[in-house]
Amino acid sequence: MHHTSGTGSTPQGCASRRGSSRGRIRSRSRATGYLLLLPYVIHFLAFMAFPLVFSFVLIFHRWDILSSMKWVGLGNVHRLFHDRLFFRALVNTGVFLLIHIPLQLVIALALAVFLNQKLRLRGFFRAVFFLPVVVSGVVTTMLWDSLYAQDTGILNNLLSSLGLGRLPWLTSPILAMPSIAIMATWKNVGLYIVLFLVGLQSVPHHLYEAADIEGASQWCKFRHITLPMINPTVVMVVILSTIGGFSLFIEPYIMTGGGPIRSTLSAVLYIYNQAFQFNHMGYAATLGFFFALIVFMVVLLQKRLVEQEIG
Repeated sequence: MHHTSGTGSTPQGCASRRGSSRGRIRSRSRATGYLLLLPYVIHFLAFMAFPLVFSFVLIFHRWDILSSMKWVGLGNVHRLFHDRLFFRALVNTGVFLLIHIPLQLVIALALAVFLNQKLRLRGFFRAVFFLPVVVSGVVTTMLWDSLYAQDTGILNNLLSSLGLGRLPWLTSPILAMPSIAIMATWKNVGLYIVLFLVGLQSVPHHLYEAADIEGASQWCKFRHITLPMINPTVVMVVILSTIGGFSLFIEPYIMTGGGPIRSTLSAVLYIYNQAFQFNHMGYAATLGFFFALIVFMVVLLQKRLVEQEIG
């Protein structure tokens, strides 16, 4: 009489062994998955979750890094709403956005339409327009700082050769922020050209062929076919430009230091100064959260307005 259990030689024993083997493989795969996720989890906890929670705690404290934190309750929030310089920085950032976003949107769309045509050296031109995007922001800013130089800059030398006067690009409170907006547009426009090109190439060609049969003009085709079809791309470009514009920091920090007469003091530069120049960490954290709330609300409102306008 054969013994039918515990030997592993019967069908039941083989099935049990296979099930056990699959279980080990599954456990090993799960452990490998967790191991691969570990670097991301550590990165998220160390550089995102912890700073966010710690910054929120700082809102209710006064802390200068060197000494221990002191509880101030809502003192930082009260200070924020009485800080005229911070609201001046918000207005400066708004001025930058009002110049930068329309300028960047129009130039990027126009160049994308141009580069979407069957041109010779099209790949070369696309690479040229995209090149500033991959150059370091610090290098780009220093380059434009030299271009804007009052006495030795290329732009003023060009104006002089045309018989025009030299312009105080970065030393005039009126011209300084538009000058920075022009530089930022040149730096980022290549990225948005690429996004628009993707949107343009997704428009069905038969729509243009039908419009040609109807005798529609180029502008009519652009207004009634191209623009509605690339609506999601326009919304995305406007939102990305807005978020990028709100984070204005490197340009005024290097080129003007927030001057002249604080006309280029952006909100992010002001928060940076409070944190690392004056060591007001608690107040800087309060400003940061308040500013993030403003950015979120503006982007949300902007998204709805742009969708309604184009759609």
